[in-house]
Amino acid sequence: MIFEFLGPKKKAIIAMVHIGALPGSPLYDADGGVDKLIEGALADAEKLQAGGVDAVMFGNENDRPYLLKGTPESIAAMTAVVTAVKPMLTVPFGVNYLWDPVASVAIGAVTGAQFVREIFTGVFASDMGIWEPDCAGALRLRSQLGAKSMKLFFNINAEFAHSLDQRPIELRARSAVFSSLADAILVSGPITGQPAEQSHLKAVCEAVTDVPVFTNTGCNLGNVRDVLALASGAVVGTHFKVDGNTWNAVDGDRVKRFMDVVETLR
Repeated sequence: MIFEFLGPKKKAIIAMVHIGALPGSPLYDADGGVDKLIEGALADAEKLQAGGVDAVMFGNENDRPYLLKGTPESIAAMTAVVTAVKPMLTVPFGVNYLWDPVASVAIGAVTGAQFVREIFTGVFASDMGIWEPDCAGALRLRSQLGAKSMKLFFNINAEFAHSLDQRPIELRARSAVFSSLADAILVSGPITGQPAEQSHLKAVCEAVTDVPVFTNTGCNLGNVRDVLALASGAVVGTHFKVDGNTWNAVDGDRVKRFMDVVETLR
């Protein structure tokens, strides 16, 4: 069992519900407003569930250029979208506000999410400048909000960034579990939609045995067998979209084909 909310599955697929650009972002559609964001998230969640995914995760992937600290209007809007979609969900859900762990925990706690994903630890040189997440603040907020059962997924090698920590990735992963209480470890590729290096995933899976390890980006039909041979599961976003384009809507047929293969591997 990975987590109780995922049931008895030994391998799990968490699918992304990419919310459109939120209020305040350069790409925000002010004419469509929050209602359009909800409509898009509902449509994607419905297709993902119909295709058989094990859980969904709401993320603000289109809030480009990304922030390292959430704004009041974008946090409020993302909370509103998740709250509106939640009643139709039949699978567990998580949230991720890019790239603010405190905002992610806050949204997750008030919406009743089973898990939160974020960069919680480390120091990075990134497209957004020097990146120093507030892990202690996020975990203390989880406790203060009475959400201790909400699992925290630590993405330990950030997209759009390079770690300034020279320790091997497997040591950083073990350290995140020991010193920062990670509930799960995620291994990413360099950019959204690009696979994690298989050698990195293998090293982390071998080093971290007391919490689940997931691949976080770039899992697809071509590599899912290799991924699930090592990891407890995968977060999948881009591969489930029309034409495999991150910014497109979810393609239900792609989801179904992928999950059919996953079922043969469990």
